[in-house]
Amino acid sequence: MRPALLALAALTLLRLALAASVPLAPDEAYYFLWSCHLQPGYFDHPPMVALWIRAGTTLLGTGPLGIRLLGPLSAALGSLLLWDAGEQLFPRRQAGLAAAALLNATLMFGTGAILMTPDTPLLFFWTAGIAALARLLSSGNPRWWLAVGLAAGLALLSKYTAVLLIASVFLWLLTAPAGRAALRTPWPWAAVALAFLVFAPDIAWNAAHQWVSYLKQGGREYFHPLRHADITGFLTPPHPQPALNFGPPAAPHGFSLPRPVQFFGEFWGGQLGLFTPVIFFLVLGGLWALRRSPAPAARLLLWLTLLPGAVFLEHVLKGRVQANWLAILYPSACLAAASLPAPTLRRWLNPAVALGFFLTAVVYAQALTHFLPLPPRADPSALQMAGWRGLGRAAGALKPRPALLASDDYATAAALAYYGPKNIPVAGFDDYRWAYFTFPPANLQNKTGLFITRYQPPDCITPPATLTRLLGRHIIERYHVCYVTAAAPGVLLAGP
Repeated sequence: MRPALLALAALTLLRLALAASVPLAPDEAYYFLWSCHLQPGYFDHPPMVALWIRAGTTLLGTGPLGIRLLGPLSAALGSLLLWDAGEQLFPRRQAGLAAAALLNATLMFGTGAILMTPDTPLLFFWTAGIAALARLLSSGNPRWWLAVGLAAGLALLSKYTAVLLIASVFLWLLTAPAGRAALRTPWPWAAVALAFLVFAPDIAWNAAHQWVSYLKQGGREYFHPLRHADITGFLTPPHPQPALNFGPPAAPHGFSLPRPVQFFGEFWGGQLGLFTPVIFFLVLGGLWALRRSPAPAARLLLWLTLLPGAVFLEHVLKGRVQANWLAILYPSACLAAASLPAPTLRRWLNPAVALGFFLTAVVYAQALTHFLPLPPRADPSALQMAGWRGLGRAAGALKPRPALLASDDYATAAALAYYGPKNIPVAGFDDYRWAYFTFPPANLQNKTGLFITRYQPPDCITPPATLTRLLGRHIIERYHVCYVTAAAPGVLLAGP
């Protein structure tokens, strides 16, 4: 145990150092804005990520390490919880240590541990729920149901996909005689009641705000990037001009696969890469072996892995599945891999972990140094994190000097609020998103500032002005800009 614990401690210190060094992604800057204005719910997600960021920034300030502090720490504690779960579910087989090692060697967990998104607390509380269920099975003490309910409630406060934890456990109980017997006792129902009691503040917030975040997450195709028609009442060009066109560029002509086929390939290819190849096939082998086992632990892991996987696989038929959505099935999948027969596990565990950590180290090094000569558009770390401070500096240096900065893209606005010049306010003007926050009024009405968009060039400047986000001398992304006048107060995202 001691070498494993020392390795986990060293890995945690490395992740803390990386969390302090890697620039924030725009979504992280967006969640940081949440933490500055705490409330029981938000337009996109429940409030847990904002609470975690507020805790970290209270301790260490508003730099990247303060924002991400609880990410590496929760990854370490979650690893210990998974270790314990494996020992309880498969005693005397060292399955817990193997599962924790495999989970930490996945790219999904390794990269996610240094970022702060809603998936970070979700994955921790989901793992805590698995650990409580494992204790329930090994001890037979029904009071562990209360721990399961608490973990489920905190997971729901992290991200709404935690409802799949509750659904998986219910189906696990419903499909076995012992489980149906447990459903005739009050303990599972007390767990559900406790989960929704913990989750109640978010329900109350949504009830007071037209159920906006539930509708958004339940029908994502209804919400689109803002068009000019949506902001006409808030931002107007200083002189009458033709209608602006902020629509996305037209798709290129030529052969392309049907979208469901393309999304299906992305789904499996993404998971092959994020599990890393050897761990991916160990997981498939472990799940295949568990299908024949009548043991409650085996059926639990199957439900916890296959139900979320099936839900997201069905979603592929109508839209793209973001790879990080499947993070919730990684703990149970790694436990399934660790349950393989000892000869198979001994043969493949070390190569799987070694390859996983090697690939994760490459990703870490690329995020820090960009040592691989990839085009910026093909480098995910550069595409997400690089060049924001320079973009904000360039926007603030334009002449005439803008009195405010604004964007039709929430991620761009949030990144400018965090990395932009501190003497120029960044304002939000649309009804779709910023109106659901408790940001103070911007009080910038009739002020002329800079509107920055990633979409087609606006017509209010001829020729349209552009700014670029750079990695060294390489252009990551080009932005179109025009001067606009604030026709309404809006809200203040950041300012002097």
